[in-house]
Amino acid sequence: MSLTSALNTAQSIFNNTGTQSSIVSNNISNAGNKDYVRRQAMLTTSLGGAQVVKISRAQEDALLKQYLKASSQDSAQQTLLGGLEDLKSIMGGNENETSPETALRAFRDKLGTFRATPGDLIAAQGAITAAQDVVTSLNNASKAVQQQRADADKQIKNQVDSLNSLLKQFETANNAVKKATSSNEDPSSALDEREKVLKQINQIVGVSTTTRANNDMVLYTADGTTLFETIPRTVSFEPTQSYAASTVGNKVYIDGVAVNMGSGASTNAQGSLASLLQIRDDIAPTFQSQLDEVARGLVNLYQEDGNPGLFVWTQANGTAGGVPPAGVVIDGIAGTIAINDRVITSKGGDPTRLRDGNINASSTPANPGGSSGYTAELDRLYTAMDSGIPFDPSTGLDSNVSILTFATNSIGWLEQRRSDATTAAENTQAAAARTDEAYSNETGVNLDEELTLLLDIEQSYKAATKILNAVDEMLKALLDIAS
Repeated sequence: MSLTSALNTAQSIFNNTGTQSSIVSNNISNAGNKDYVRRQAMLTTSLGGAQVVKISRAQEDALLKQYLKASSQDSAQQTLLGGLEDLKSIMGGNENETSPETALRAFRDKLGTFRATPGDLIAAQGAITAAQDVVTSLNNASKAVQQQRADADKQIKNQVDSLNSLLKQFETANNAVKKATSSNEDPSSALDEREKVLKQINQIVGVSTTTRANNDMVLYTADGTTLFETIPRTVSFEPTQSYAASTVGNKVYIDGVAVNMGSGASTNAQGSLASLLQIRDDIAPTFQSQLDEVARGLVNLYQEDGNPGLFVWTQANGTAGGVPPAGVVIDGIAGTIAINDRVITSKGGDPTRLRDGNINASSTPANPGGSSGYTAELDRLYTAMDSGIPFDPSTGLDSNVSILTFATNSIGWLEQRRSDATTAAENTQAAAARTDEAYSNETGVNLDEELTLLLDIEQSYKAATKILNAVDEMLKALLDIAS
């Protein structure tokens, strides 16, 4: 080997180790960065010696697609579970303390006490108070359900705004990738930024990707709608400020195509946006309809000669409602049901009218003499709570059961969906964690490997230093001979 070739070899080693050590140092400094993909210097050997020809990025497209799908499914499932947990809290948590079912059972017990002692004014007042608790439970639950829908609507608006912002960021990152690729520059940093934004988009709406020339990426939603192609597609949504039972929320549009809401307790949605639509437009409205049917059933059960009796309600136009048709949901009746003023002492009423009848002031009293031992009307009211009545089948519950059974089934419906959603959420979370781990193992930084590689680079550097020292000694020897 000539001195010139030895010097060239040493110079090549110094150049290579400098590049390699810079890359390894960068890898080590980003060991805890989930959005960083490991780099590696690729060497090739020619007549001129070894040299770094490119910086390779540990990209795993197949694992990335699996990660994106599992992550979007988990985002959707966790969002749905959160909505169901909120509904459960409206009912008072595990014991359902504030649910209509609990209040109805307490009312029946108080009604039974009054039935046993029909001349007891305190028992009469206790029954009216328990009936008021039923009304309060229905009113509060209805208000809370509509507030949940309004909150979901606000979250949808926020997510749409975030999605539009992320798509603009994705455009910037994608353009940087294309520019670096077409210019034969290292696109690794731009690819990392683009992948970071992609993961955030995927949390909101599940995406699939296609890569074209110059690393140009196109994004589609799970149902095939174009989300990004060269430029972002418009995501639009008009929020609704307040919700009532009959309010229909506005749709979300991506490139003019409506986003479909998820379905099922183990939702088929991908991304949180579709789950928020499912909560706002399916889960909460169904539960509201069940509350409305409990309220309608009470008005029907306690009517007097075709007019509302103990329980009254107000129509959407503000006028008093009559006896609603059997077996048909009246939107929002749970929010307006009330106790007839004629049995409320503080409003000049008489609670013993519950025993005597004629609560609505338009019927003949069942107990015209006001006998303190009269129980026929109380017997009718008490047994009515265990009698089968028709309910609207659109509520998703049995349609010919007692009002107590219907209220119990409503709680069961909610709990079954929450339980199923919890199990599904555990599964999606585990799947997301596994795919994340698999992807990180292939693309993330392993400190042990990097430190080992750093030692190898150090050895190469030492070898180059020895070559340089040997050449230096030979040159000195030649100069000494020449002198």
